[in-house]
Parts: sequence; C-alpha cells; structure tokens
Amino acid sequence: MALGQRKIAGEIIHHSDRGSQYARKDYQAMLDGAGITCSMSRKGNCWDNAMAESFFSSLKREWVQDKRYPTKEQARADIFSYIEVW
Repeated sequence: MALGQRKIAGEIIHHSDRGSQYARKDYQAMLDGAGITCSMSRKGNCWDNAMAESFFSSLKREWVQDKRYPTKEQARADIFSYIEVW
C-alpha cells in the first residue's frame, strides 16, 4: 500500500527471510514493478538479519512496549531519543 504514497530517491532493498509470502511470484512482481531489489536470506541461514532483529527486539522490550503515541511525530522523536541519546 505504501509503494504509491511517496517518492523515494535512491535504491531500495527489501530484505526478508524465505517465507512463502515473500517468495510468491505476485509479491516478487510487485517489488520488481516498484523498482525494489529483493534480498532474501540463504536457505537454512537464520542469522542474516540477526543484528537488526536483535536491535528491534531491544527497542520494543526496553522502550516502546507499553507506550502509546498520540502522533507519529511524537513516536519518531521518542524513538530517536532511544537510538541517538540513550
């Protein structure tokens, strides 16, 4: 849904695991049609995205788990504080 909502400059890479929803031909065609490069982890290799998954797990558990943000801007500022300040 977000593909048609804004223009993004530069190359976009969509990294995912090898789940059936990401490997489907229609999903791959949608990415290709939008000019997005698909990057899947290798078969049997669950560690490709471990660093990012660990970071987002910590962010959710330590910072945003029970918070509710009235606006996207407040969420953005609070998460910026976690990443850049704390």
